Amino acid sequence: MLQDYSAKSGTLIPVWTLEIQTLPEDTDRILDAVMKVHPLGYGRYLRNASVSAVGAETTTPQANSTTSTHKADFEPGRAMTYPMVELKISIDRDLPALEKVMDAVLDVHHYEEPVIFVREDWASRSAYDPKSKNPNRWWNNGRGLPNQVEIGA
Repeated sequence: MLQDYSAKSGTLIPVWTLEIQTLPEDTDRILDAVMKVHPLGYGRYLRNASVSAVGAETTTPQANSTTSTHKADFEPGRAMTYPMVELKISIDRDLPALEKVMDAVLDVHHYEEPVIFVREDWASRSAYDPKSKNPNRWWNNGRGLPNQVEIGA
């Protein structure tokens, strides 16, 4: 049904969305690794991703976990909470591409068992017009592009 979606504003395409929980300072490292195997294109732009504000992740490591092997003061059954962001990327629904992207993420992620959700989604693609007179577009609205921010800092 969505494959037949067509509006004057654009279309929808099938994608996989990967939502990766990671440390704030590791987002660029993960994106750099993924870029070696996939351009992360979105329309006419590459290296597209979103990074959430810093939140927290919590876990209770069990005995015989990697935490029990490498953390000196480990206590099985004690909850641990760390800073975390959600890094979201999307790729076309192509299984070999997904396999390469997942391998790249798993290779550079700081956890041995990273939390990664893969969803089947539909992404918008606009009826591209870089000369649009729409007053809401950044080049017409008098405000321009927003100020850039540093991720992973």
